[in-house]
Amino acid sequence: MKIDAIRRSYTKDKLDLDKLNADPIAQFELWLKDAIAAELPDPTAMCVATVDSSGQPSQRLVLLKDVTSEGFTFYTNLGSRKASELSENPKVSLHFPWHPLERQVIVYGTAERVSNTQVMKYFLSRPKESQLAAWASEQSRPISTRQALMQKFAEIKHKFEHGEVPLPSFWGGFLIRPQQIEFWQGGEHRLHDRFMYKKSESGWQIERLCP
Repeated sequence: MKIDAIRRSYTKDKLDLDKLNADPIAQFELWLKDAIAAELPDPTAMCVATVDSSGQPSQRLVLLKDVTSEGFTFYTNLGSRKASELSENPKVSLHFPWHPLERQVIVYGTAERVSNTQVMKYFLSRPKESQLAAWASEQSRPISTRQALMQKFAEIKHKFEHGEVPLPSFWGGFLIRPQQIEFWQGGEHRLHDRFMYKKSESGWQIERLCP
């Protein structure tokens, strides 16, 4: 398969310092609103990169569920690979790939568990089928067949047929507190616009990066 000639030009927009909000979270929210307004598939999808004890990175797509002045929140099975790796090394990177808008946002920060109250509030807001799936899946663990997974789901569905589905003890969330946030806008001739926000004691500093 020959793929080296696959390319396109990036001409949708430009990014200048005077266009940027001084607060990277506010800037992120503006770009997220643009992604939602453009009706991109899964505009809140982000790649979460973690590292295990041997230094081996791993990545997966998850959905951002909250963004505040403190950072970015997602939820997961606490027995999953990402949760296990974050418990050993809380350093993490998030990547939002908004390709149709020729934009990317990359977050560098540290992860911490969110409160059980916050986890419960979000869990109860999920569709019941998603709540049941959280119980049925031992995330990242081997399973023999999909049929076995669906059988487990059916058993859980029957068990919690009446009333609310309780919060699993093995399910929680992580808040990613950012230390650096990069905003990337595609440019002509591969001369992309990149700006990095870096957190300091005095606030956020912004610098332009070479493409």
